[in-house]
Amino acid sequence: MSQTELEGAVSEVLVDEESLRGRIAELGEEISTDYAGRDLLLVGVLKGAVFFMADLMRQLTVPCEVDFMAISSYGAASDSSGVVRILKDLDIPIEKRHVLVVEDIIDSGLTLSYLMRNLRARRPATLEVCALLTKPERREIDVPVRYVGFEIPNRFVVGYGLDFAERYRNLPYVGVLQEDLGPGVTTP
Repeated sequence: MSQTELEGAVSEVLVDEESLRGRIAELGEEISTDYAGRDLLLVGVLKGAVFFMADLMRQLTVPCEVDFMAISSYGAASDSSGVVRILKDLDIPIEKRHVLVVEDIIDSGLTLSYLMRNLRARRPATLEVCALLTKPERREIDVPVRYVGFEIPNRFVVGYGLDFAERYRNLPYVGVLQEDLGPGVTTP
């Protein structure tokens, strides 16, 4: 699939490249201030958070390590059932560590709620969430998110790590996938 074909699948750009860079720099500054004097462990949720986490990490001025988790939610392609399975667990113990979970997008909150309970049981010193995108109108369960890049409407988005059927992750912006190509999630 060519870049032109990729971009042709997007009906609207919600967050452009420049806005992404600017907001990630702001988040990096805020996180660096909040974690000054502490070692930070960034936990990226695979696969979508990889792009965001890499760019965010380059903006941090505090010592940090990275680790990854891969999780799977059962349910329809566009909806989480909240039934979560850990496909790849952390390699680094988090007990007494300052942990920042880095997520690409939060919609229902069900998967993140499970993940936070699981990580909290491992007794980190602190546990916070940084999400690039959040869809407040989709929230079914309230999960505290300390750092938010952008609040977006209830649309099916791709790009900058977000995919549909493993495609479109490499778009340099966040855009709405054309309805005839995706699962048809739209604003009610």
